[in-house]
Amino acid sequence: MAADDIHIGPSDYVPWLKDRKWCHIHMEGTTFGNVPLKCEVKLEVWDSPNSAGVVIDAVRCIKLALDRGLSGALEGPSSYFMKSPPRQYTDDEARELTEVFIHNEDYGVFARAAEAPIKAG
Repeated sequence: MAADDIHIGPSDYVPWLKDRKWCHIHMEGTTFGNVPLKCEVKLEVWDSPNSAGVVIDAVRCIKLALDRGLSGALEGPSSYFMKSPPRQYTDDEARELTEVFIHNEDYGVFARAAEAPIKAG
């Protein structure tokens, strides 16, 4: 597929959408016998209610940190839950760091991972 035939990406804030987000998916292909096939899907959601679960999980991690006497940025959970964390990890790395933090498994591993260089690519 040519690069000009695909676009994936966010848009800026659109005032008239208010708290709604829209996703348009348009796919074209062929089926058996080279018969053309088109599929269009529109997803519309209200953003704030969809974010509530993420916020609740972030608050739970904050409570764990407070109970453990920790302070400062929680880099794994921040990278997993937030758009602009202090340090970015891949989704898989951020989830693993968050699980390690939640289960209080060798916090030193968590801290050492946070100090590791960011992987390119």
